[in-house]
Amino acid sequence: MLATRAAQALPNVSAFKTSLLKVTKWNSVLVFLSLLFSIPLAVVFGSLFFPEYEVWEHLRATVLTDYIGNSLALLVGVGFFSLLLGVLPAWMVTMYRFPLSRQLEWALLLPMSMPAYIIAYSYTGALDVAGPLQTMLREFTGWQYRDYWFPEVRSLGGAIAMLSLVLYPYIYLLARAAFIEQSVCVLEVSRTLGCNAFDAFRRVALPLARPAIMVGLSLVVMETLADYGTVQYFGVSAFTTGIFRTWFGLGNSLAAAQLSALLLVFVAVFLYLEKRSRKQARYHHTGSTYSSLMQQRLTKGQGFIALVICVMPLVFGFIVPVSLLINWAMDTYAEVLGKDFYLLLFHSLLLAFVTSVLALAIALFMAYSNRNNQSLLNRIMVRFVSMGYAIPGTVIAVGVLIPFAWFDNSLDALLMESLNISSGLLISGTVFTLVFAYLVRFLAVSINTVEAALVKIKPVMDEVAKTTGMRAGTIVKRIHIPMMRGSLLTALLLVFVDVLKELPATLILRPFNFNTLAVRTYELANEELLAEAAVPALAIVIAGIIPVIIISNSISRSRPGHE
Repeated sequence: MLATRAAQALPNVSAFKTSLLKVTKWNSVLVFLSLLFSIPLAVVFGSLFFPEYEVWEHLRATVLTDYIGNSLALLVGVGFFSLLLGVLPAWMVTMYRFPLSRQLEWALLLPMSMPAYIIAYSYTGALDVAGPLQTMLREFTGWQYRDYWFPEVRSLGGAIAMLSLVLYPYIYLLARAAFIEQSVCVLEVSRTLGCNAFDAFRRVALPLARPAIMVGLSLVVMETLADYGTVQYFGVSAFTTGIFRTWFGLGNSLAAAQLSALLLVFVAVFLYLEKRSRKQARYHHTGSTYSSLMQQRLTKGQGFIALVICVMPLVFGFIVPVSLLINWAMDTYAEVLGKDFYLLLFHSLLLAFVTSVLALAIALFMAYSNRNNQSLLNRIMVRFVSMGYAIPGTVIAVGVLIPFAWFDNSLDALLMESLNISSGLLISGTVFTLVFAYLVRFLAVSINTVEAALVKIKPVMDEVAKTTGMRAGTIVKRIHIPMMRGSLLTALLLVFVDVLKELPATLILRPFNFNTLAVRTYELANEELLAEAAVPALAIVIAGIIPVIIISNSISRSRPGHE
């Protein structure tokens, strides 16, 4: 009898060992990937153990207060206006029908393809003293310069406006995807309980969409802290400009890395406070029935108000700056277009495509590893990797370049000593290093978006699927991915467009004689050759428009029950 029971228990023990081994392998790969992509962050944090007392005393006595104050003002201002410009239009185009609402569904994403420093150059050229607007004002009134007041675009307020106009699509994109995926049944029940349209939005739809909205806001916060081109051009003393000044002005890369570590504290505090504010709240969809999304047709007056609210961010964030760029490009396109330009376009698209696909695959693996085994180690690893989005591209480039150069030099020295063969630079100065830096910089975008989609899938669905004999891979392929299609494509798009616009890391890590549209645009614009910079800038915008339209249509079709 005992032998029989022991024999029956052996398969269960074997299955347990197999399952434990599989979990261990998954965790091992997760830890390896996390450590690999944490190398630049470790370099930044490691710099804190080598304090530069003299430099820090100088910074504290002169500019550190400005760095902190201006950075906080940027966070609050850009966060507030990005929420305002992102959430309200997302709700209106999702739930209501009014003139141009269908076109605005994808058009409101267009500012995402506009680099922040390009829109800053465009508005500066238009609003400066010598710009067309003030010139016409003086000609029309006969006033002279200083006879009238005109808002100064090169200011902290100007930087907040520029960044808000190009960053709100992060919130709009994720908020709209969340609104589309919500159950109409819940909204209908709220209406039967006496809620009007505004109350249903405020008390039901908005709380359910909060995880996605906060993910978008966290991306906006990290992108704001990492911006350099806009704040530098507008003369705003923020952490990123301080990092560059400390590095290049004072010649102290260690103190610059320490400033970057301090910058990360802002992001860590924000993420902690947001997560703590949710406490134990959960945001699973409670409705199992998804009827077709019935959009209410607004009256003429209501439709006009909705149209104005939705059109304003598009006009000022895309139409106006693009019109200026087109006007400048008409005078210079014949000189710019050629073999070199198409090579720049190919390099940019290739880097963006490869990085976005790799980032999505890695994010899926990390998110599912964390979901299946929610250990403290897994959570810490994933969160630490996600902090890379808050570090300026230049600091990440240095954090990547130092260990890779050390590896190349060590290998070369070893081969020379043992075999009298020089290996040269195998990793440093290659496209691999550049893609690795992009992944470190933008992996958080994919991870946060995938996790926001996963949190809305009830764990009980996995358990039910397992009772039917499905393996983990089959569950992901046949259940999770179809439900998360819109969010996955969103993650792909966000990384693709971000890589197209990335500048500092590309400037430092690009291989010799390897250029991109972003680098060429910056080089020309930095020399005040705005007309010549218009063509590559427009190419970046156009390259981002196509995936924007595709992702918008895919999000619309991703809703369960969509016909």
